[in-house]
Amino acid sequence: MRLRLDISYDGAPFVGWARQPGLPSVQESIETALATILRIDGVQLTVAGRTDSGVHARGQVAHVDVPPDAFAAVPGRSDLSPDHAMLRRLNAMLRREWKGAIAVGNVREAPEGFDARFSAIWRRYAYRISDEGAPRDPLARANVLWHDRALDPESMHRAAQQLLGEHDFLAYCKPREGATTIRTLQRLDVRRCSRGLVKFEVQADAFCHSMVRALVGSLIAVGEARADEDMPARRLAAQNHDGMHVAPAHGLTLEEVGYPADDALAARAAEARNRRDTC
Repeated sequence: MRLRLDISYDGAPFVGWARQPGLPSVQESIETALATILRIDGVQLTVAGRTDSGVHARGQVAHVDVPPDAFAAVPGRSDLSPDHAMLRRLNAMLRREWKGAIAVGNVREAPEGFDARFSAIWRRYAYRISDEGAPRDPLARANVLWHDRALDPESMHRAAQQLLGEHDFLAYCKPREGATTIRTLQRLDVRRCSRGLVKFEVQADAFCHSMVRALVGSLIAVGEARADEDMPARRLAAQNHDGMHVAPAHGLTLEEVGYPADDALAARAAEARNRRDTC
């Protein structure tokens, strides 16, 4: 049977979502806890978006396939349902190990056809900056970039609108061998929010490696008036990632992952597996 997990985490202690030999990752931490609770080997999570080292998540989604009998045995002698028992035990183990850096908000049986990665129709990230003149909140320093220069959110927003749509985002990605860099950027809004922070909200069908942080880095140059508003679009058209400026990881948070209705999950997963290429 397939379970869906809704996960949040502080990315600071981890090398990112994905397992890396000998280094702490969110994936390995949760997989180890699941294997202990289910008393099985070979637990493997599939995630909606593999966040980089230091990047946070409020709305990460993953799935795992488990034997039904092992899941049914999770409550033991208690009168809890398997999903409730799994949630309690999983969070207890993660809290002991990571002191609250990882929390699982929900565990439930996934609908037929659900794939955390390929069924997703969009991922939404936020990047927050406290620029010159904005309040410095020490309690938020772990997920807000403190920037010493003043930024112009309006000019950054205008520049960002030129990047929307389906493009080859090679200029804003660290390409992986055999992986496409074509993405559909659905939303890139920049505004000053009520706390005085400059907030970027970025939504796409999917993101390639370092894409959001590279987009933010390019727009910061516009916001400081070191570059004109057309520069990010020119860079996109040039498809050259040399000299790409990537904003620091800790300002970035995966906020939410969107999925279609249950009866469209399998079709979406099949569609997303088709690699996109330019002609």
